Amino acid sequence: MKTDIQIAKEATMLPIADIATTLGVQDDELELYGKYKAKINDAFLNRMADKKNGKLILVTAINPTPAGEGKTTTTVGLGMAMKKIGKNAVIALREPSLGPVFGIKGGAAGGGYAQVVPMEDINLHFTGDFHAITSANNLLCAVLDNHIQQGNELGIDPRRVLFSRVLDMNDRALRNILIGLGGKVNGVPREDHFMITVASEVMAILCLAEDIPDLKKRLGDILVAYTYDGKPVFCRDLKVAGAMTALLKDAIKPNLVQTLENTPALIHGGPFANIAHGCNSIRATKLALKLSDYAITEAGFGADLGAEKFLDIKCRKAGISPDAVVLVATVRALKYNGGVKKEDLKEENVEALLRGAVNLEAHIDNIQKFGVPVVVAINRFATDSDAELDAIRTICEKKGADFALSEVFAKGGEGGVELAEKVVAACEKPKNFRFLYNDEASVTEKIETIARELYGADGVQLEGAAKKALADILAIDPNYAKLPVCMAKTQYSLSDDPTKLGRPTGFTLTVRDIRLSAGAGFIVVLTGAIMTMPGLGKAPSAYSIDMDADGNITGLF
Repeated sequence: MKTDIQIAKEATMLPIADIATTLGVQDDELELYGKYKAKINDAFLNRMADKKNGKLILVTAINPTPAGEGKTTTTVGLGMAMKKIGKNAVIALREPSLGPVFGIKGGAAGGGYAQVVPMEDINLHFTGDFHAITSANNLLCAVLDNHIQQGNELGIDPRRVLFSRVLDMNDRALRNILIGLGGKVNGVPREDHFMITVASEVMAILCLAEDIPDLKKRLGDILVAYTYDGKPVFCRDLKVAGAMTALLKDAIKPNLVQTLENTPALIHGGPFANIAHGCNSIRATKLALKLSDYAITEAGFGADLGAEKFLDIKCRKAGISPDAVVLVATVRALKYNGGVKKEDLKEENVEALLRGAVNLEAHIDNIQKFGVPVVVAINRFATDSDAELDAIRTICEKKGADFALSEVFAKGGEGGVELAEKVVAACEKPKNFRFLYNDEASVTEKIETIARELYGADGVQLEGAAKKALADILAIDPNYAKLPVCMAKTQYSLSDDPTKLGRPTGFTLTVRDIRLSAGAGFIVVLTGAIMTMPGLGKAPSAYSIDMDADGNITGLF
């Protein structure tokens, strides 16, 4: 089969202005970024405000494995399959980060014959949103250090600066650094840190902001440091929220592209789900709901991370709820969870699949706790045997979840017709959506509820640093306890130990730190050894990416 980039290059794309016209977007509501990319401005969003919402479909997955699950591919393919069965659908996705693009995981434009295009643009600089977010984040850092250098009127304690610089790249050497060296003229020396841009609170704020005024207020609410006498210092105290908003004036507008089969796709925002809240922007999702009968969106990594945060954070903030959840799995991934080595996954092994299927069962159970119908989508591979597929079908039936095979990678929208029909039917089923916890629960109660109910932990252990950080947060304002929690946890396991596959039991979730994201409106809970600045592998994907003299990119998946 051809590579993803070969397939994408052969696509017959329509001018994005034509795609916009089919959605009812007028010329003055569309801002073109070349022929095949555009932003939709506030004039259109405001005009659509009173239009009835369509159905909302969330695509999530089991815990990721080296075998691959194909969540974004399934999301894109489902959107194309909806068109095949005569339904009006719009897809809403996150933007890819350059970290995984040049690292190991890859891009986020789908795969095979279920991709969004122009694939190279989307996976690289796209419309510059991530650069704007990086610049806004680092402007705040520069102003903070300059304030300390210029007399430190606020009395900021350099040892208690909380806000980090960011870069949209995997670079472990920047995790812990010293700045301000080289004499008085170069600033006040202190320890600093870099995070990847997708972990920035500015990214989360952009994705959760309703409009420009809300964006500016949220930026002003960022907690950046403490003073020598323990008082909080916010971004608004440094008088830079307005300038940051100016840098984000275009980035806040949703991006419009298309699939290989010309289905409209909104791609906007991109927080990681293992260290942030893992969902595309509220603005893009709400716009997709206005533009279609079926808005199809996804949340990052497994349902224990992205889906939980979509349901407990994004839905809570946006006042929306899904009508159905699609849970993506593969035969190979379930066998991997059952102890089969990667090189042996092509061999039929129903016994191992049944052992590994406990991971699928856990995610079905977890989604059903939110009161939403579940459709399990098996991303089919040629090596999957009928016996293995029948075993998964039986498990789903026992769990009360619908089941469908998906072959969108190889067949495009046609390969997702069965899935689309099952999803449409699921959207008509009764739902009783509910959050996993209520606002009035304490922070520790919220953490424990997620750990026990979704991860299967016996309990939670807060380390000393986490207890102190939480006490400091609540000392600023006890009402912060009402915020939802954003769990930073390994994506590879339901537990905080990436080596524990399947459905771990008998473990305690360890919380090593707690951070306030007051602007985003949640509390970040760091567990295990989760890193907010990833590193590159021994042979990163960057080695394979190249461009010829005619400007043709190669090696990009």
